[in-house]
Amino acid sequence: MMIERVELLQTKKEWFSLFLLFFILLTLNLSYEYYKYKQLIKFDSALVDATVLKQYNKTKLTKTRKTKHYQVLKLKASEGYTFYTIAKKDLPNIISKEIHLEIFTGEIGNITFMEYIKGFFAFSKILKINNSTTTKDKLSQFIKKQHKDKELTNIYEALYLAKPLPRKLQTTFSTLGLSHLIAISGFHLGVLSALLYFLLKYPYRVFHNNYFPYRSYKIDSFFIIATVLLFYTLFLESPPSLLRAFVMLLIGFFLYDRGIKIISMQTLLLTILLILALFPHLFFNIGLWLSVAGVFYIFLFFIYFQKLGKVYQFFLLPIFVYLLILPYSLTLFGNFSYLHPLSIIHTTLFTLFYPFSLVLHIVGLGSLFDPLLVMLLKSADFGTVVVLDQKILWLFIGVSLGSIYNRVLFYILNIFALSVFIYAVYNVT
Repeated sequence: MMIERVELLQTKKEWFSLFLLFFILLTLNLSYEYYKYKQLIKFDSALVDATVLKQYNKTKLTKTRKTKHYQVLKLKASEGYTFYTIAKKDLPNIISKEIHLEIFTGEIGNITFMEYIKGFFAFSKILKINNSTTTKDKLSQFIKKQHKDKELTNIYEALYLAKPLPRKLQTTFSTLGLSHLIAISGFHLGVLSALLYFLLKYPYRVFHNNYFPYRSYKIDSFFIIATVLLFYTLFLESPPSLLRAFVMLLIGFFLYDRGIKIISMQTLLLTILLILALFPHLFFNIGLWLSVAGVFYIFLFFIYFQKLGKVYQFFLLPIFVYLLILPYSLTLFGNFSYLHPLSIIHTTLFTLFYPFSLVLHIVGLGSLFDPLLVMLLKSADFGTVVVLDQKILWLFIGVSLGSIYNRVLFYILNIFALSVFIYAVYNVT
């Protein structure tokens, strides 16, 4: 007879202790962030070392009705905060480059602490660009050599190196319902974990049988895989969705090793509280909350369909998650097409495509899937704009949270999501 796993927190005292712990962590981190904030605004300008995360062109009409062209840069300072600034239109592509600049914190009003946490705007003057070739640059060149089409290079750089896609490609993948596959997240981490587990299994068995038969493969493999994934997460500069997945991986193994239930809303809550306590600025990051929403609906599915057969779960889960994430997609991105629902199938196929394409790039055959990707990109030409009002999304979130405890609300939630899908299809046809 299998022993049933229990929930981690079962009493009010345990819940109180948990929230007290995270409140202390949050207070300490916010205090440290406030100290850095005060150092930044100490004078009217500050010298900052930062990495360029995004760079794109923009135009605006001046008061004299002339068109002004310039570039917008999203930067991550070495101290951890992010901010925006503008640069001349002829600035070359410096994405992922490290730059030294002077930012003018005293202009257009003083920067508030809330703006500092959320990500602020400041005028600046670039003093130095570090043009030395980084490991990321070398990997980008390695990928670029295997593709003739620049858009395909951009896609693989986003998949492996977490580089931002150009806006045109962002719209394309949003129209196809595949944005979640391009932005590195827990989905990718799960595929990489499975790949590493498989690669380690047989070599480990040889050493295990001959040198340390007393050790546990599950524990040893977890620490090896977690170490590799930690370095990968740090190398990519910790994208919020990937960070969420990594923290959840650690918490999940900790609970699993102690016989505690993993597929539980408690696990998700622990992950959110820990991330926000350690990195308060991520509270305002949409990528983190989209990642959380995806896991939330997976867990919600298993709350109500845990007794369903494995085969039925395999086919129903992707459909369920697709429908319940659709309101978020339409509210935030507003792109839809008659091919959008096919993302259910594409997501399943991606579990094979991702590791295979990675191996193919390693051996220099990365262009093998290029014809398929070109066909996929062309199919997005038939998309349209379908925007959902934010108030509807907030109502949807409220019903989602209530459905954890109430079966009737769960049924209402499914009808709600299906209605949004019908509305989107109607607007396309």
